[in-house]
Amino acid sequence: MKCSVCVKYFSCAKEFLKDTQESGLKINHISLNYYFHYIPDHRGHTVSREMEGGHVQSVEVEVIFSSFDQEPLTSIKEPPVKGYQCSECMKCFSHRSHLLIHEKIHTGEKPYQCSECLKCFSQKSHLVVHKKIHTGEKPFQCSECLRCFSQKSHLIVHKKIHTGEKPHQCSECLKRFSNKSDLMKHFKIHTGEKPYQCSECLKCFYQKSHLVRHEKIHAGEKPYQCLECLKCFCRKSNLVIHEKIHTGEKPFQCSECQKCFTNKSSLVKHEKIHSGEKPYQCLQCLKCFTVKSNLVNHEKIHTGEKPYRCSRCLKCFGNKSDLVKHEKIHTGEKPFKCLVCLKCFGIKRDLERHKRVHTGEKPFQCSVCMKCFRIKRDAVVHAKLHTEENLYQCLECMKCFNRKSNLVQHEQVHRGWKPYKCAECFKCFTFKRYLKRHLKVHTGEKSISVHSV
Repeated sequence: MKCSVCVKYFSCAKEFLKDTQESGLKINHISLNYYFHYIPDHRGHTVSREMEGGHVQSVEVEVIFSSFDQEPLTSIKEPPVKGYQCSECMKCFSHRSHLLIHEKIHTGEKPYQCSECLKCFSQKSHLVVHKKIHTGEKPFQCSECLRCFSQKSHLIVHKKIHTGEKPHQCSECLKRFSNKSDLMKHFKIHTGEKPYQCSECLKCFYQKSHLVRHEKIHAGEKPYQCLECLKCFCRKSNLVIHEKIHTGEKPFQCSECQKCFTNKSSLVKHEKIHSGEKPYQCLQCLKCFTVKSNLVNHEKIHTGEKPYRCSRCLKCFGNKSDLVKHEKIHTGEKPFKCLVCLKCFGIKRDLERHKRVHTGEKPFQCSVCMKCFRIKRDAVVHAKLHTEENLYQCLECMKCFNRKSNLVQHEQVHRGWKPYKCAECFKCFTFKRYLKRHLKVHTGEKSISVHSV
């Protein structure tokens, strides 16, 4: 045997260990694992075995000292041989039992069934772990935050959050992960591999869990229900986020503006506003976005794709959120109420904008003249005044406007269209603001309703 550091030769492991003792090392138990691995508090001797042809084979040397003056007991263990190979994918295993378990993946065999929900598993150990969901048993507790887990492996992964340990690094982008499985999932982003395909719409996914979640859309399955408002969700994580609306819990705070959020993903999106980061770019018009979903919705403007249709009026929309907002027009649903004036809104964002009327908050500021606005859209329109950007032109008189809505209102002048009618004297107006001004002529103008022809 040879020391790979000082190139000193030994006839056997026993001589090597004798040299170790003479160096002044005092130990009770030590395990020398693989060659080129240093021994703590030792001058550097490690074990390797030179084979025929100059090859070096790693060995494991276990040294046990019952006392300092006794002769050490030594045993050399060869690396395990992986002699069992899967005939389907050629993967090799060191034990036959591991091969038999693996082969069930290819055969689809799942002989172990849960008596509660009838879900089947390929391994008995997986069934045992699954049953803890029904019993609620969580025997493994984190000593830091006292959170409990049903599996020891989940606790081990969780502890890395407290230690900040991320030993697994992506070789492509150098991003680090606390566990290997997360790294494997992440790496598929770089390879573009999407091995899991939906049998309904043929959409592909990186992870099997994403496919299972997606399939619930086709099945219409929403097994997770809120106990407060009885709203149902297809994902448990969505239910957990939704429940924070009722509790008012917002544990994630922005370090820049102190704004709080119910979930971490919303905080991450928000932080990009401060950093100005917009990593997602449209290949058509080169417009950039902070969130990928916004880019996907924007691209439908160029393609003209409108896959979401209202079942009432058959109007189509580019994204689902716009359809949901539109459907509230038919149902008359306005679940968001202002606590100051009790006015109700169909969309939460409209309520947030309305609140600024009471608070006087104007968070959007013009970088040129420092004028502030309650609504971002008004700030964007105002900014065009400084750039003299007038994109919308009237085909009748060639007058230009910086907003499409202003052009539409202007065109009503040429058409003689006066859709706004006074309920008192039946006088008609081209613009709503003209009608509001007229209403002040009448007594009790605040109670007068506005009718659109």
